[in-house]
Amino acid sequence: MLLFQKTFLKIILSMLLTAGILFPVFSVAQTAEDEKNALEAELAELEEQIAQYEQDISKTASEKKTLQNEIYVLKKTISKLNAQISQSNIMIESLENQIGETEESIDETGLKIDDSKVQLAGILRSIHEQDQVSMLEVLLTEDNLSGFFEDLAALDTLNEKSSELLANIKSLKVSLENQKASLDGEKDELEKVVALKTYQKNQSQTAQATKDQYLKITEAEYQQQLKEKNEAEQKAAEIRARIFELAGDTLAPTFGEALEIAKYVESVTGVRPAFLLAVMTQESNLGKNVGQCYVRNTQTGSGIVIKTGASASKVMSPSRDIPPFLDITEELGKDPYNTPVSCPMSYGWGGAMGPAQFIPATWQNYRERIEEILGRAANPWAIKDSFLAAGLYLSDYGAKSQAYNGELNAALSYFAGPGWSKSSYASVYKRDYGYPIMNITSQYAEDIAKLE
Repeated sequence: MLLFQKTFLKIILSMLLTAGILFPVFSVAQTAEDEKNALEAELAELEEQIAQYEQDISKTASEKKTLQNEIYVLKKTISKLNAQISQSNIMIESLENQIGETEESIDETGLKIDDSKVQLAGILRSIHEQDQVSMLEVLLTEDNLSGFFEDLAALDTLNEKSSELLANIKSLKVSLENQKASLDGEKDELEKVVALKTYQKNQSQTAQATKDQYLKITEAEYQQQLKEKNEAEQKAAEIRARIFELAGDTLAPTFGEALEIAKYVESVTGVRPAFLLAVMTQESNLGKNVGQCYVRNTQTGSGIVIKTGASASKVMSPSRDIPPFLDITEELGKDPYNTPVSCPMSYGWGGAMGPAQFIPATWQNYRERIEEILGRAANPWAIKDSFLAAGLYLSDYGAKSQAYNGELNAALSYFAGPGWSKSSYASVYKRDYGYPIMNITSQYAEDIAKLE
């Protein structure tokens, strides 16, 4: 019996050492080097093109305002946006590759854990079997004292290897959790890039429509339009009456009405109105392209597209957002199955609420502060409440300084999260989301100055 046990133990140890189970090597699958280099080369080339377009636009914009110059600027702007869309496509391809590799790595790590558990179970069974044999039985069974000590040595080795194997299983589990967190981060990153691409397409279409309009008029007509635009009273009236578009199922206010709400938010948060309105405009530009959905299944987070009635998966994260969403709608007396939220993009979850486009989990973090300020239940679909929520968030991440860098950081945190600067695409977020917001802020500041 003991001879059989010894042979069995040696076979197990041999299997573990040969298979490398006791000393696993951790690796994360990498994108093929040649493909990675090709994508980086394309990104670099597009970056140069975009820089050249920006230089051409800046040079022409500084010259005399003529119809010909305006059309030239629009053409270059369209070319620049198309280059940015191509760049976004490459970033999406790269991120999709990363996601695929991470998913493969997660599968491999899971298999290693399963294999290690099987091996550990075999060792523990062998140790248990030996523990059932008394010391006297071992001494009586062995032909000599040497065999007895060999048994003890084999048992010590087995105990040591089982400890190592257990430690390796724990390390593999930590690695698995890190890989899953990385996968979630990559998918969130991809969702942001897809949203950015959608915004760029919208801007390109707008520039194309403006160019087409200018191609139909003469220089004299253009100069007359320019003159009218620069007349202070007419401009002020236009600014006040301008419809301020917002995402979500919300009646759009005029610019003047939105400005009054933004001034109130400034008194509470220190965020200047021009910047807050610029952020809300940018969120509307992104949000209105997402569409609107209803949640239909609180277990899976699936739902429907409101306009078409088509089924939609991943409307809202069931673990992260459904519980707070149900709390929010219950407090407001809303039907959670007929309350509009944003539809999902290509990756990630939808579920953003109202003009500020807060997901329920984030809104929940600010809900108590909003209710304390307003003295009532906070409603993410109400303009004043959503503006206040956005103001509090932007203030928390530097916008209350009313300095350029503070506002830029707050805008990028609003779009890509507080850790945006650590992203591989931080410079792209800054250029294609942050800088445009700061440009809109400058324009709104001029408009507000004319109104006041």
